[in-house]
Amino acid sequence: MQIEILSEDKSGAVVVERLAERIAESEGVECEVKVHPHRGCGSLPKDMTAQPPKFASSLLDLLPAKLRAYNKVYGGKDLILIIAMDSDDNDPQTLRQEIYSCAARFAPDIRSVVGLSTEEIEAWMLGDKAAVYDAYPDSRKDILDNYEQDSVCGTWEVLCRVISDNAEELIEIGYPAIGHYKALWAENISRYMLPQKNVSPSFNTFKMAFVTALKNPVPIYRKREL
Repeated sequence: MQIEILSEDKSGAVVVERLAERIAESEGVECEVKVHPHRGCGSLPKDMTAQPPKFASSLLDLLPAKLRAYNKVYGGKDLILIIAMDSDDNDPQTLRQEIYSCAARFAPDIRSVVGLSTEEIEAWMLGDKAAVYDAYPDSRKDILDNYEQDSVCGTWEVLCRVISDNAEELIEIGYPAIGHYKALWAENISRYMLPQKNVSPSFNTFKMAFVTALKNPVPIYRKREL
């Protein structure tokens, strides 16, 4: 089986890649995983049938066109397409439904799965406390214990305060410099993350959808039509 991951950025890509591999392994599915990071999430275009602008590079801006291409090349084949991004300030349920509707419209012959982390991918990392401690043994237990899972609270800042001695300095610097640190945290923590131990609701929504896709050769929305 082939699994293609369209991710918002590099830090999210490594987390989703490793978790997807471990979920597939736990289900007894051998797979080849390829990841395609983008430059941010962007937004779905108003005219989703039009070609994207020449220099478009964000995930949602390119998504309708990429879905059409995937359906043309891989439709009906043993492939699952994962669309992974942060919800940021968007309502997760609404955004998830919009992405699934787009996939059903432009790639009806492919099993598509949405991996939508509430606010930021760091919510999935914070959902596995053991992995955080394994990667960063000196983590601040008081801050980690006070984090309300999947809350909209400035998630990357919470993780920064949990694991970094100079957190406030890094938070003040912010983007784009912080991107290097976020990628490093994702690389280190995801090494230890176990899907069965993760308590993030948004991760477990993704996990359930992915397991369903692994077990069903026909897209769920196609089965409903049949």
